[in-house]
Amino acid sequence: MPDLLMDYLPVIIFIGISLVIGLALLLSAIIIAVSRPDSAKVSTYECGFDPFDDARMRFDVRFYLVAILFIIFDLEVAFLFPWAITLKEIGVFGFWSMMVFLGVLTVGFAYEWRKGALEWD
Repeated sequence: MPDLLMDYLPVIIFIGISLVIGLALLLSAIIIAVSRPDSAKVSTYECGFDPFDDARMRFDVRFYLVAILFIIFDLEVAFLFPWAITLKEIGVFGFWSMMVFLGVLTVGFAYEWRKGALEWD
């Protein structure tokens, strides 16, 4: 049993150090920060606009479009990491299959750009 505990000792030390650093950062922010709230600091502020209606108002479709585009291209990066790590093992077929995938995403990106989905004005 002591051998098993010795195997986990580095993990326990790492968790302890991370807890100490995290608590030190939180406490230092509470102690050092200047707390002088004024009307501008405590006002409601969302999405870069001052609130001018209730919370149930309709948002512009551009907010949703930007969120969907972010998710699509974020998933692209999620597929690229494992591909890059195993590139030597998957060979030429894996390389070209990823190039086809990136080509389809590039065509989609060009289509979105041409349609003006990335324009904010």
